Amino acid sequence: MTDPEGARLFREAWIAGVRAHYPGEPKPGYVAPWEDTPAWEREAAGAVYEQVRHFLGVSGGHATRLSREQKGRFVATCWTAQMFKHFTDPKPGYVADWAELPQWQRETDSDIFDAIAKAVS
Repeated sequence: MTDPEGARLFREAWIAGVRAHYPGEPKPGYVAPWEDTPAWEREAAGAVYEQVRHFLGVSGGHATRLSREQKGRFVATCWTAQMFKHFTDPKPGYVADWAELPQWQRETDSDIFDAIAKAVS
């Protein structure tokens, strides 16, 4: 899978997770299609996809045995690093620790890990 395809997979998994777990109607930006996603966000999605893909590779695929929470934490940490890369002073919600993230976001991050694992297996 190429970088743009991986980034799109990340975005599609994000949107699916938001639709499944967000309480009520999500903000339009949360479910905006790929074409309407800002360039920085596309780049960040691709980077996190690559980090998860690499993590799965260096573990010989055994990272799929992590708990759901561990998978989500990994995605969230990778995303946080991207926020610091793309923003000098990111919004607190962009760089919140796992325990501070809303439940819907934690579930979505875990779903993203699983979607990437499925795509690269």
